[in-house]
Amino acid sequence: MAYFKNWLIICFISVVEIQSSLQTTLPENQNQPYRTAYHFQPPKNWLNDPNGPMIYRGIYHLFYQYNPKGATWGTTVWAHSTSKDLVNWTPQPIAIHPTIESDINGCWSGSVTILPRGKPAVLYTGINSKNQQVQNLAIPKNLSDPHLIEWIKSPYNPVMVPTDENKIAADSFRDPTTAWLGHDGRWRVIIGNNIRRRGRAVLYRSKDFVHWNIAKHPLFSNKDSGNWECPDFYPVSTRNEDGVDTSCVGDGLKHVLKASLNESLSDAYAIGRYNLEKDVFVPEKGSLGLDSELKYDHGKFYASKTFFDSSRKRRILWGWIHESTDAATDKMKGWSGLQAFPRKIWLHKTGNQLVQWPVEEIEKLRTSKVISPITELKGGSLHEISNVTASQADVEISFEITTFESVEKLDQSWANPRAICGRKGGTAKGGLGPFGLLVLASKDIQEYTAVYFRVFRNETKYVVLMCSDQSRSSLHLVYDKPIYGAFVDLDPVKEKLSLRTLIDRSIVESFAGKGKACITARVYPSLAIGKLGAHLYVFNNGTDNVKVSELFAWSMKTAQIN
Repeated sequence: MAYFKNWLIICFISVVEIQSSLQTTLPENQNQPYRTAYHFQPPKNWLNDPNGPMIYRGIYHLFYQYNPKGATWGTTVWAHSTSKDLVNWTPQPIAIHPTIESDINGCWSGSVTILPRGKPAVLYTGINSKNQQVQNLAIPKNLSDPHLIEWIKSPYNPVMVPTDENKIAADSFRDPTTAWLGHDGRWRVIIGNNIRRRGRAVLYRSKDFVHWNIAKHPLFSNKDSGNWECPDFYPVSTRNEDGVDTSCVGDGLKHVLKASLNESLSDAYAIGRYNLEKDVFVPEKGSLGLDSELKYDHGKFYASKTFFDSSRKRRILWGWIHESTDAATDKMKGWSGLQAFPRKIWLHKTGNQLVQWPVEEIEKLRTSKVISPITELKGGSLHEISNVTASQADVEISFEITTFESVEKLDQSWANPRAICGRKGGTAKGGLGPFGLLVLASKDIQEYTAVYFRVFRNETKYVVLMCSDQSRSSLHLVYDKPIYGAFVDLDPVKEKLSLRTLIDRSIVESFAGKGKACITARVYPSLAIGKLGAHLYVFNNGTDNVKVSELFAWSMKTAQIN
């Protein structure tokens, strides 16, 4: 559960200016220019963590943290929607809400595990009458119902509690994972926790999924990483892009441990081995520290959750994208938060990192394909991509570098990609770059969000930097406008620099290097709104020319969501 009370988010915005944008938007947006067209969100109120995504009898389920009483964080419930295609979603009644002593002050995040004979079971964090975080169990009332409308809470709740004996703090004990079944016949689950800022994945075991015993040691922990939320633990194949069931172990597999780090608001992960004898995770790549280079997303993306889609043998990732506006603005809008478009996630063939890509079902929303005739971007050039709905689009572009004569040297002290992007923004001219896209741009280029590459050279190789710059995303509105950055692990001498960007009114999701690096941004244009106000450009602010090997853009239809 992403715990907002402890977060210090400083963002200032003029309610009067937002209201002006709301009033001048296009009719089809129903005076809501920033509500998305194909990203998941409820009709109103507060949304945060995705909970318990799964597929059951051919139906996809998404539960999520929801405040039914307003557009700011409050006493949350498990809201519920279903889909046949991960694109269009039908709302269902609230699945889990406060009714018992062990969740009376809130039903926080958790996960679904598919038990033998295909029976789903939910483990979730409840806030009890003493405001302690405890773990509860719920099961469907009617297994023959593919929509799983009704859920029954276990009479044994709470099934896991903080005590003096286990020395778990009652205010940092939350978000159980999908459980996995060991060869000894016992279920295992981990829960996020910290002791003196040492982040931990606390391990529990059970023979019957009802009575749980804490292990003597966590699955893994890391000092100075702060509180861990929404942990996730799952196997990945080293042989192909297929997903595997959470309980799978053996040859041809690695394991991934993810933690949502509350202090940095980032989802860090590590790749390594699961030692079955000792019941511990041994990382080989990644640290799960606050400065971790391995992150699902280097932008605004948090409290994520994966599930194994057995129907198509893939693992799918959901993530919460929170607002950059303040509470007063969210109350005026009447809503806050949305989900990233679901992504397929797998281990790259090098074994060094994960790769993410929007699930292929998104392509059913594509319409009016535009193939750009641009084959080269001269230094200092700017070209508009016309005949596409620029506020609601899917864009794929690939660049090729043919000369490296003017490449800039990467200072050895520049280790933080976000800091480099901030130092050398989209308007700062370089040798190779910046080049990329200006999205949600006004006609006169007064406002835009720049998503682009820069290429550097260090002492041994070329280094590719991806940036997402929101500093000019709104001419009039003042809010949190960060500049994000990530290194992309590719060789520009041998490989093309590919960029895919999903644009949806107030969210920009970008994937570089065919999904090796991802950056998600929230923006709130004041001019670049709707079909008439938003424009899309490709640019090169570097001195060297860059070849464009392909540039495709699609207008995106509006999905049916809730």
